Amino acid sequence: MTQDTVLANATLVLTDETVRGSLRLSGGEIAAIDSGATVPPGAVNCEGDFVAPGLVELHTDNLERHIQPRPGVDWPHAAAILAHDAELAGCGITTVFDAMRVGSIPGGKARYDAYARGLASELWALRETGGLRISHFLHLRAEVCSETLPEEMAAFGPEDRVGIVSLMDHTPGQRQFRDLEKLKGYVMGKQGLSEREFEEHVDRLAALQARHGAAHEARAVAEARRYGAVLASHDDTTAAHVAVSAGHGARLAEFPTTEEAAAACRRHDIAVMMGAPNLIRGGSHSGNVAAASLAEARLLDILSSDYVPAALLLAAVRLGALWGDMARGMATVTAAPARAVGLGDRGRLAPGQRADVIRFALDGDTPRLGGVWCRGVRVA
Repeated sequence: MTQDTVLANATLVLTDETVRGSLRLSGGEIAAIDSGATVPPGAVNCEGDFVAPGLVELHTDNLERHIQPRPGVDWPHAAAILAHDAELAGCGITTVFDAMRVGSIPGGKARYDAYARGLASELWALRETGGLRISHFLHLRAEVCSETLPEEMAAFGPEDRVGIVSLMDHTPGQRQFRDLEKLKGYVMGKQGLSEREFEEHVDRLAALQARHGAAHEARAVAEARRYGAVLASHDDTTAAHVAVSAGHGARLAEFPTTEEAAAACRRHDIAVMMGAPNLIRGGSHSGNVAAASLAEARLLDILSSDYVPAALLLAAVRLGALWGDMARGMATVTAAPARAVGLGDRGRLAPGQRADVIRFALDGDTPRLGGVWCRGVRVA
């Protein structure tokens, strides 16, 4: 049981506008919304701070970063999960789709082994004991350029809260890594490969894609249907790529690398998601299309924190400034991602919605969180 909480004298970020008013949280839901600056007895006086829905994060590598904080370091998983959960809560994220890779290459110096099934089981065990502050779902990143994708995906089922399956093809020389020099710097730095080992790695990935790519992609699409998950494309570059994704039934496009691909997504009614770090930095670290360019072209629907959890709220506020509309900017991290994955119970300030709420003020153009509530319970 939780006590009612009233957040009064706030700037409420509604779906299409911001208004001064108050919000009452009761029984894990938003019970009422009232207009005006009145502060009833016992209410929290927000003093004009923004009160918005909790952020909905669809793609973050943050859990993997906690599990392996440095190459070759396997951190205790329960501690890593709890630290990840607390970090996201502290960034205003109240719903997360934890990205986990499925599809591995067990041998060689650039090897990477299966881990998702075991990690997901540990995550759900902590959830069962009430150890998690926020709402977690799974996002399985299906690496088609791998050796073990079918058996890894077979280990999951509808009971595993798999909300998203994304089709990942990291074959060098296309999509995200069209620029092999950028790929070389990334892989050699991360895995400590020599020039020769990098060349062998590239050749091996190309061979795997040729051998398994089509079959693995078809298997991932079928497994997404079995789970009841939303299918997402990843790093589509051309209109032809988008047409294939649409044919598979994709409803979400993660990080299209060109404006051509983003425009094609719009024609196919596929929601476009870009990285918040891309928006904040002013461009992609891989040299692909800038998120701000897509925002200005009205081709951006959703933001993801990707590899920096704190980027999500900051980027939404900056989008609000770019568009001259805070409600529209915040919708890219609340209502739009919730809608894209079929979560109708969150992402908006409205009676009956989950009481997932954040309070923040602005220091210049930088948001400063003043509170985070999940199901009406303050978690940060």
